Amino acid sequence: MRMHIGRTPTLLAAATLALTAVALGGAAPGQAAAKTATVHAAAATTSPIQVYGAWHCSDDACTWATVRDMTDFDQKNHWLVDRGDGHPSVNLVVLSFVNPLRLLDGTTDAGDTNGVPNGMTSAIVNYFTSHGIRVMLSIGGITYAGDWDTALGQNPTLLGQKAAALATQLGVGVEIDYENASSPNLTGLQSFVTAYRAAHPYDATGADPTARLTIDVAAGDRWLTGIDQYATANWLNTSNPVLDYANAMVPSKQPSSATGAESNWQEHLTGKPTYSPPIPPLAPAKFTGSLYIAEGSSVRPECTNFSTSLESSTGSWVQSAAPAGAGTTPGLLGYMFWAAEMPSTRGVTTDPPNTCQGGVGVGSSTYGVPVPMPALRQN
Repeated sequence: MRMHIGRTPTLLAAATLALTAVALGGAAPGQAAAKTATVHAAAATTSPIQVYGAWHCSDDACTWATVRDMTDFDQKNHWLVDRGDGHPSVNLVVLSFVNPLRLLDGTTDAGDTNGVPNGMTSAIVNYFTSHGIRVMLSIGGITYAGDWDTALGQNPTLLGQKAAALATQLGVGVEIDYENASSPNLTGLQSFVTAYRAAHPYDATGADPTARLTIDVAAGDRWLTGIDQYATANWLNTSNPVLDYANAMVPSKQPSSATGAESNWQEHLTGKPTYSPPIPPLAPAKFTGSLYIAEGSSVRPECTNFSTSLESSTGSWVQSAAPAGAGTTPGLLGYMFWAAEMPSTRGVTTDPPNTCQGGVGVGSSTYGVPVPMPALRQN
């Protein structure tokens, strides 16, 4: 198991004290003060992981169309709430997906009631929150990109109000997953965000689960550029934040190396100054990086074998990535994993025997992931 100094506040403090003791030996008082400052600066070059979550697709490829039997749900998903030692494997689960147009219209059909997927129930939410795991609902996904366009064109303010009411009803946060890469309705999306924030104002403490509002962007800056540029410039700055953070989603396939994953995420840190309009740098404290745990034909080490996984080989970088024009503290917020249970009708799932204690679960122990999720870094 790889160990990373700085993965928990306790270890970071211990490392700082040890370094300080060495650095101060025999120093005069003035020199001691200078050396103490230097040691603390060195120790502050990493930040502990705070967000360590999984998108969840239920057993029907992300439609959540059926009310789940909770015994069956626990059998297939117990790894999320118990990594093998009674401690959860994650501190966040994002139920994916709510169709934005059905939510706006209040549709009741075979899979939805009043616009809400039948499987997204209080029982599911409570299953996770009773273990200290934060829950959010993802609105959208690539399948519903066109429905986002239609809903935003019809009444984005009402859509934001209905999303806020749903958050209140279930006691959850909301994730915006609007995957229009060519001509996103940014005016409508701004109205959606404004309406949601009118009901649930930004809460830096994280105490109010309904105030957690996030957005998905591409793995790097080269896709979803309109949404990426607007969100980074207007909603994700550290001086006047509107959204809590962004998720840099998984690319079309899992990167073959740590360098491949890190280069995608570095694009967000650096921005694209030559684009028109330019994409500004994004503070490390304002986004997560994402990796696959299921989908495709073979079980991934990210699910079952931490020692050979990308969440292991990228861990040092994720905790130490330096600001490149925005923010002041190092390190991404953490990781998101795509996706628990059955993200596709084809390919592997995270159902037994392929549960992810050996990958995600070991990672949560290695990185000292806090449950419940603490107040997030703001700068």
